[in-house]
Amino acid sequence: MAEYDIPLIVRGEIIRDHMVPFSGRRGGLSFRTPDVKRYINRIVIGNPAEMADLYRLSLSDVLDYLEELGSRVLLAKNEHLQQAMEMYLAANVQSKEILAQIYNSLGVAFHRPSIQEAVDKIMGVECLDGWESRRFSDREVKVRAFGARTVHLNPGNSPVAAAYSLMHGSILRCDNIVKFPSNDPYTATALALTMIEMAPDHPITKHYSVGYWKGGDQAVEEILYTPKNIEKILAWGGPSSMRQVRKYLVPGLDLIALDPKVSGSMIGPEAFSSQETLEYVANQIAKDVGLLNQAACLNARVVYVECGTDASGLQKINRLGELVHAAVQSLPSNLSSCSPEFPAKLREDIDALRQSNSYRVIGVEHSEGGVIVSQQGKPVHFKDELNGRVVNLVPVDKIEQALKWVTIDTQTIGVYPESLKDQIRDRCALQGVQRLTTLGCATSEGGGYPHDGIELFRRMVRWVVIENFEREVVDNGASAIRAQ
Repeated sequence: MAEYDIPLIVRGEIIRDHMVPFSGRRGGLSFRTPDVKRYINRIVIGNPAEMADLYRLSLSDVLDYLEELGSRVLLAKNEHLQQAMEMYLAANVQSKEILAQIYNSLGVAFHRPSIQEAVDKIMGVECLDGWESRRFSDREVKVRAFGARTVHLNPGNSPVAAAYSLMHGSILRCDNIVKFPSNDPYTATALALTMIEMAPDHPITKHYSVGYWKGGDQAVEEILYTPKNIEKILAWGGPSSMRQVRKYLVPGLDLIALDPKVSGSMIGPEAFSSQETLEYVANQIAKDVGLLNQAACLNARVVYVECGTDASGLQKINRLGELVHAAVQSLPSNLSSCSPEFPAKLREDIDALRQSNSYRVIGVEHSEGGVIVSQQGKPVHFKDELNGRVVNLVPVDKIEQALKWVTIDTQTIGVYPESLKDQIRDRCALQGVQRLTTLGCATSEGGGYPHDGIELFRRMVRWVVIENFEREVVDNGASAIRAQ
């Protein structure tokens, strides 16, 4: 087992004292990092007025900083990211080639035109750089978005999350305290070290801290999770970690919960209009399943296909299953690969299906992934656990029948043809779906619109208003008060 020392980053300071040991995920590594309890009073800001230096920055200033940071997060030139990748490989299940591609794309999070577009679409620069005026019938209102003192509980399923977390917090002028996940123990720290090398005294650097504590450590969390010290918790995590955080929630402390989600696809009968169309649909399904090695919430795990459940329909969907399996195997190796460690329990469950007439298993012979084709109109009972590039194709007589499996836990649905979106969108939205997208584009999510049903930019800030009433309204209001 590899062992690493990870510094604590506190507002531009690198701390390596009072190290305590922790275990990473999967038993692939262990690490030592400074005891956060000893530094918690330096990590938090008890007086929000200490964030004033962030408000001497314009959005353009912030973008300058992020643009420069983006130029420094190239894997070949950044030794901190190289170490982060090494540690990620030890703590997670991902191929080295795909992970290199992901780390090389971190700079996308700091792409100036994309951030500007997102800000314009979601909130506008006026309320970030100053007080935006809004005229009403009886008053003038000025509105401004103020950054909050925020704890980020980052996810470990992709290093990109650390970069986007930093970008969001910087654009909104938040004070950012990051807890890195044990299955990605160094990416956020690597970014912080790069920031310190680049601009050690910059306000964004001074308002970015990164450390680790065991979830549930009351000595840390009872001090940290109070409105005196923070206002918002941005949390990615499963049910147990969410329950752990929620017990601290009181008025003045806001939890922005990005719970684990599952995704899938819905295919109309048009997919079978020609062999060429069928091959196109299979290739698009393969992208939604195989890109990122099915590690993200937005990767498809179940595909519902309107082909019929009679003998003719099963023949169609079995053929589609063969094409999907072949297409997944043909994806570029820097974007998709055999699983470095295929889950033993999943293999057990899949092997049990081979003896059943209710399912046809294509592939999953080794670690290459595969397709489970349901021979009846229902998915496998372990559908939400599918990974390692394994997808379940489910035949239905009408696509509306598939909607009963849509829940609040459904994040993305890839759709073919495009016209099918209009047919299912309202019902999907009512049942909890957060995103309908073009088949094959599940992993191409952008900024500037909601993610997981939340507009993060608007939710992460505190909205402050100043009212200027018309004199007549003021006088009438005073008279009404005296009359009472």
